Amino acid sequence: MLLRLVTILSLTIEHIHAISPSAVALNKPAASVQAASTDNGGLVTEGVSTLDGLSLDAIAEGRSAESLVSTSIPKTNWVATADSYQPGFPPSNVLDSSLNTFWHTTYTPGLPPSARSGAPLPHTLTIDMGQTYLIDSIAYIPRQDGQSNGNVGEHQILLSIDNSTWSLPAFGTYQDSNSSKTTIFEASYARYVRLIALTEAGNRGPWTSCASFNIFTTGTPAPAAGEGEWSPTIDFPLVPVSAAIDYSSGNVLVWSSWAASTFAGSADKNTLTAMYNMATGIVSQRNVSDTDHDMFCEGLSLDAKGRVVATGERNSWAYIGLELMIAGGNDAAKTSIYDPGTNAWTAERQMQIPRGYHSMVTLSNGNLFTIGGSWSGGEGDKNGEVYNPSTNNWTLVPGAPVAPMLAMLFAWKGATIFQAGPSKAMNWYGTSGTGSHIAAGPRAGDGDAMCGNAVMYDATVGKILVIGGAIDYQGANATTNAHIITIGTPMSAATVQTISSMSYPRIFANAVVLPTGAIFISGGQKYGIPFSDNGSQLQPEMWDPVSTNFTKLAPQAIPRNYHSIGILLPDATVLSAGGGLCGACATNHYDGQIYSPSYLFNPNGSRAIRPVIESAPPQVSVGGTLIATTESPVTAWAMLRLGATTLNTDQRRIPLNATANGTTYTMTLPIDAGVLIPGYYYLFAMNVGVPSLAKFVSVPVP
Repeated sequence: MLLRLVTILSLTIEHIHAISPSAVALNKPAASVQAASTDNGGLVTEGVSTLDGLSLDAIAEGRSAESLVSTSIPKTNWVATADSYQPGFPPSNVLDSSLNTFWHTTYTPGLPPSARSGAPLPHTLTIDMGQTYLIDSIAYIPRQDGQSNGNVGEHQILLSIDNSTWSLPAFGTYQDSNSSKTTIFEASYARYVRLIALTEAGNRGPWTSCASFNIFTTGTPAPAAGEGEWSPTIDFPLVPVSAAIDYSSGNVLVWSSWAASTFAGSADKNTLTAMYNMATGIVSQRNVSDTDHDMFCEGLSLDAKGRVVATGERNSWAYIGLELMIAGGNDAAKTSIYDPGTNAWTAERQMQIPRGYHSMVTLSNGNLFTIGGSWSGGEGDKNGEVYNPSTNNWTLVPGAPVAPMLAMLFAWKGATIFQAGPSKAMNWYGTSGTGSHIAAGPRAGDGDAMCGNAVMYDATVGKILVIGGAIDYQGANATTNAHIITIGTPMSAATVQTISSMSYPRIFANAVVLPTGAIFISGGQKYGIPFSDNGSQLQPEMWDPVSTNFTKLAPQAIPRNYHSIGILLPDATVLSAGGGLCGACATNHYDGQIYSPSYLFNPNGSRAIRPVIESAPPQVSVGGTLIATTESPVTAWAMLRLGATTLNTDQRRIPLNATANGTTYTMTLPIDAGVLIPGYYYLFAMNVGVPSLAKFVSVPVP
């Protein structure tokens, strides 16, 4: 059976928050479904009655603004105050349960909007609920009169019990539209809720407006403390489905599709992106139309220069940046590249075969290999091809057939590729000449692991952890299976070791390798249903490469399932974000949280003192020497290749043996570019497991 290529990473929750849209099936007849939709419209489809192969009737529809107003905590005796309001548009309008009235800050009547009159930003709206509630979410509803002036962009949500001491459960940037904006956060007790508007979403003027502000209670308290800690919620102006790290700044680039909430029905050739600034916490927006490419569900990899390369897409998509390169997608043969050095996207040579939902990986010689794909450019015959960034050409390698494999790809020695799954039959691919293929053996007693995870946690000895997944892409129970695969000589049989199982079955989960070699696993469902939060696994777990055991961690508040992401950040934390992208459905998650592992804390809960790398070379060579200095003695070093996800095939860890001379450390790097794949890496120093902030180090093509 040909397995369709997809390893979409996602998370979910066991319970539905009060603010979450109701799980009411649409039950729309196929004839009523539109082939295209605006971002504020209803559920959209590929053109008939399904979305990613799932019947529209099975997808829960999101709540309307009216429903949000009616299910809020009753506003009896609530008081709303603001720093500014225009006569006739008082803050009390946000509490009157009418969407026809709204609060608006001051402006000068008679002056055109271009005059930008009125009190300057930021603006505050404070709600006194009169008593303390356990709350876990708010809904900001912009003005509904057809105008957009005052839509909130960058914002903060603050909570207080006494109107004196305030906490920050959420921040970020809302999309500039009249649709309702929901922010979910860890349950907290509060009497006062404050919205701080830092910017106007469309940069039209110094105003803020709001038709209705709603607050939701929950009977479920914040989960008990566990290992590690979750950050406040980060609101994005889109559903983050793909992500890549910008080596020039350490910031996180995310994107959705042509629209913020859906990929279906695209009539445009653009991609909505956002950038999360790690230093400032600011989420900025950008509509990428330079490459005439919708880069949803692209093949994605960071090339040897750190560019993001995006290829193809669902029904034709493409994207490249860092340079991240994405080929295929909604523009299924296209290739786009983002260069962080110039902050520019460019359109490059198209692939030979249109693709979407395919894998792509950077090879030891600096070329990129892609194979598989589904839903875009027809079905079948998605054999391998290779992109040469130097010549900007794609070359078919017919000797690398798609039939045996999909998704879990690892570049290896001699420009070969090892396929660890999801099919239980593993395979090798060669890219010399017209390509080659040979079986690598079965994955022990495991079955097919569709939408499972595979992570190379020690490339120096070819170690890969494969976990979870299901026998089918949807409509199947997830497994807790876990195996260690060891690869060595290219094109030879792999060794497979069955280890103790995960704590929870997971499909659509995310797995991220950490500087210590441990693997952080979060999200996913017990039973695979795209665009659903039913059966969500809210408790992450950590895999220890020494004991090979799994440990339960601090639970997360927000589901992360189909179309969610997980990626390692330069401070050794993990961003977990997104899920959904199904139009006006109930499971669009325009947000993320950052997980701080327990290695960043002392036993008493205080922050551990990190080691500091004082100097490190910006570039090293395969087989060369790396010399770095630290502020104080350290016990271990590691390089981790920058990640790019949807599929996150680029992540790999290189532990380094160091010789110390005081606080100067000399390390010899792997001699094979198939182990130390060209590209950008994090360099971490660790002291008794506590990691430093990373230095960025590039490895050029030998």
